[in-house]
Amino acid sequence: MNSHYVDAFQSGVYSGRCGPKGVEAGHRARATMNLPNFLTVLRIFFVPVLIVVLLTRSPNVVLWGFPMHFEVWGVLILLAAAATDWADGYFARRNRQVTTLGILLDPIADKLLISAAFISLVGMQDSSGHSLVAPWMVVIIIGREFTILGLRNIASAEGFTIAASALGKTKMVLQVCAVAVLIVGARHPSIRPLSTVLLWLVVISALVSAAQYFHRFWGQLDDRIKQRRKLGMLESQKKQQDAVPL
Repeated sequence: MNSHYVDAFQSGVYSGRCGPKGVEAGHRARATMNLPNFLTVLRIFFVPVLIVVLLTRSPNVVLWGFPMHFEVWGVLILLAAAATDWADGYFARRNRQVTTLGILLDPIADKLLISAAFISLVGMQDSSGHSLVAPWMVVIIIGREFTILGLRNIASAEGFTIAASALGKTKMVLQVCAVAVLIVGARHPSIRPLSTVLLWLVVISALVSAAQYFHRFWGQLDDRIKQRRKLGMLESQKKQQDAVPL
């Protein structure tokens, strides 16, 4: 055991029983990696698995006499990931385990899941050699997601938050449904019309909800700017009044 490890061990870094610093660090670590955050991290780990299943179109096996083609695995992974999205929020609210890590990771995990799924579907082709999703639709969907994420970060830096609208929450459900139907449609062309309808609903809801979010964001940001200007003018007037003439 080298001297650096001994010093760290004695100061309580590696063991929670060696001192108050170690105990406090252990409590913080346990508080940070709670059940909601674990579910969020699990959703992130589902992303590369979903990509591999969709792009390799495997595995294709038979379990207990039931053929489990790649589209079945893809839909199961997608639904499991979507379930963690609901579950992490539910347990965080019920157990009062809302943490900064969870607030940061949750929207990132959602964006990664949806972006990976749609990009993979662009790379997949149907029997006629066309992509399962039009690339321009994916650009709109993903562009909307990261634009809203950027605006949300700006709002947080300015000290205000904008809650998701009902349309924004509905959009997430539509996205999961659209991706699931598209995955199944890779082997069953008969449901392509349904996937087309869902895709258009996703694009429309993405554009409308983005416009709603930007309108509310600009309204609150404009109010903040006006307040700052008013405070600046009041401070300038006060300084002029307090100034002692020479």
